[in-house]
Amino acid sequence: MQLAGVGVWSSQLRYGDAVESAEAAAELEDLGYTALWIPDVGGPLFDAVENLLGATSKAVIATGILNLWMHEPVDVAAKYQSLVSAHGERLLLGIGVSHAPLIDAGDPGRYKKPLAATKAYLEALDATEQPVPVDARVLAALGPKMLHLSATRANGSHPYLVTPDFTARARESLGTGPLLLPEQTAILTTDADHARSIGTEWLRNYLGLPNYANNLLRSGFTEDDLTSVSDRLFDAIIAWGDEAAIAARVQEHLAAGADHVCVQVLDTDPKVYPREQWRRLAPALL
Repeated sequence: MQLAGVGVWSSQLRYGDAVESAEAAAELEDLGYTALWIPDVGGPLFDAVENLLGATSKAVIATGILNLWMHEPVDVAAKYQSLVSAHGERLLLGIGVSHAPLIDAGDPGRYKKPLAATKAYLEALDATEQPVPVDARVLAALGPKMLHLSATRANGSHPYLVTPDFTARARESLGTGPLLLPEQTAILTTDADHARSIGTEWLRNYLGLPNYANNLLRSGFTEDDLTSVSDRLFDAIIAWGDEAAIAARVQEHLAAGADHVCVQVLDTDPKVYPREQWRRLAPALL
């Protein structure tokens, strides 16, 4: 599978009303977004995937990221085959190991050796009766070892909460060929205070997860940047401003070696579909 252009990363499409999600997906496809990405933090993931596949005819539907602790490989492989048989090869499985605080919260000590766990999961997928093709899966990869695995055992990487500088380093690590599909968070406002009122706590929640915090420290940010959610960190991770400013950040990722960028729009109410923002951004992004 190949993937280019700009997509949408949306928790609303995953956890919102199924009818509204289907309507929004059809509109996003009509606007020209090439992929729709949804998260996985519990619940019937493939019900949401099937809903979005049924509402579209061309857009790729991608998991960003299927939590490998929550899904048995044999079930994933069977569901993948069923969905692509019904809807064509438009399903991209982003697979990831999640974060120790989230996994251990319900089962202390379960999260360990993330690289080995990911390798074992991919081996189990490959051992099923109808394996998920390597070119139909990408990995949540931030560190060098996971990036290498994403280039050798998958079709590339879907990094989250990263900067264009990270994208450039990831492309150098992956080399040519593997897909590089970063997420870019955006807030469509030219008011700095308003942007920070929307994005600061959202960002702080992620900074408490070691995988993201460690990657940002490797990227040159300081402990103080993370503790205070500094303006420097905020502006590097969250693109805010008018349509042109957000499009410029997406272009930075593409210039740095991304094949495709998926934009996650934040608004004051995280449960409300940001459909007006998606419409306003489309002419600048697509």
